[in-house]
Amino acid sequence: MGEKTKSPNELLPHLFRLEYSKMTAVLCRHFGLKHIEIAEDIASETFLKASEVWSTDGLPENPTAWLYTVAKNKTKDYLKRLTIFETKIKETIKTNEFLRARYLEQSELDFSHSDTFVDFTQQTISDSQLAMIFAVCNPAISTETQICLALQILCGFSVEEIADAFLAKTETIKKRLLRARAKLRSDNFQIKVLQEATIRLRLDAVLRTLYLLFNEGYFSKSNNNLIRKDLCSEAIRLALILTEDQLTNTPKTNALLALMCFQSSRFDARINDTGKAILFEQQDKNLWDKELIEKGNYYLVNACSGNENSPGEFVTKYHLEAAIAYWHTTPTDKNKWEHILELYNHLILIEYSPMTALNRTFAFAKVYGNERAIKETEKLNLNENNYYHTLLGYLYADTDVGKAIAHYNNAISYTKSKTEKKTLMKEIERLNKKRNSS
Repeated sequence: MGEKTKSPNELLPHLFRLEYSKMTAVLCRHFGLKHIEIAEDIASETFLKASEVWSTDGLPENPTAWLYTVAKNKTKDYLKRLTIFETKIKETIKTNEFLRARYLEQSELDFSHSDTFVDFTQQTISDSQLAMIFAVCNPAISTETQICLALQILCGFSVEEIADAFLAKTETIKKRLLRARAKLRSDNFQIKVLQEATIRLRLDAVLRTLYLLFNEGYFSKSNNNLIRKDLCSEAIRLALILTEDQLTNTPKTNALLALMCFQSSRFDARINDTGKAILFEQQDKNLWDKELIEKGNYYLVNACSGNENSPGEFVTKYHLEAAIAYWHTTPTDKNKWEHILELYNHLILIEYSPMTALNRTFAFAKVYGNERAIKETEKLNLNENNYYHTLLGYLYADTDVGKAIAHYNNAISYTKSKTEKKTLMKEIERLNKKRNSS
């Protein structure tokens, strides 16, 4: 459905998600990161005006262009007001402590050129967004907070949506964001032109943040399917921005984007209409997005075609996980699970995590059978991990229904996801029927 065929109420939320962060990034480039709130205020006022005007006058010929024109005018008006403030009012209010403090805060802005053109060309938008990604992914800020900040500033998510994604209280997220924003303003990060040294220093933090942002959607505990998809889509969008710049279009970046494309291709096949998770083997492969799989193939090839200026880019965890995801989307190869197990063996040496170990054991079961895999899994001793019990429930299901049900019940007690609980309870119900009929 095109812009012109949508009503203002349908189009505005879509444009807000798409254009708000771009607008804010360009205005931050203009004002400086220290004044991010001013940039956000102008962007917000632009969309507020759109809501008021479009509801009475209908949609303009080009809604997106209309928004950017209004943003330019509001920026010029703001700078003019500050110029008047500087030249005619400041002497009057210097004796008032509150107003003087407000003045000092605003006087740091360069408003001497109120007619300065705010450049909303595509190149400036791309450059500004790229710089904002690197500003937000500050290694001095905790990884979890970077994700929250990225969701709010780079993706336009509300505090409530972020709280939903993290299954956290709204007040907790508000406090986390306030602290992060204070750090962002005091960091004095230059977002006009990214230097190669800055990119080298922060690229790993950027990629890790986008990786975790994607995983927060793909393996989300939230029961809001829309939020889950949006998280993944935004992570892909931000990764695409990285591939469009020569300095950030590295093999590692392409590997991460390939991974995201492969994983996203199976999104619609993972949950049924009732919200029940569908195991990989039971997924309807006709629901897999072939276009995304092709894109994954394209970026995986790029990831393996690096250059001499990208030391340490082979082989990264992103390459290995992308390759594993590739084999998952290639169901016809008879040696698929052997390839996947070998890749997991490499991955677990590069970066161990309980989830990697459990996924490796699942692949191990496909190659060597459930009996040997049970021994491998129990060696991990992850007794408080719901995925550990879910895997053991799956592995015991054909040989010891009682143990399988016990592990599934343990998994239910450790998970916070309603979708996972629903799926596990369904599996217990199936096993009970099987036991009663035997």
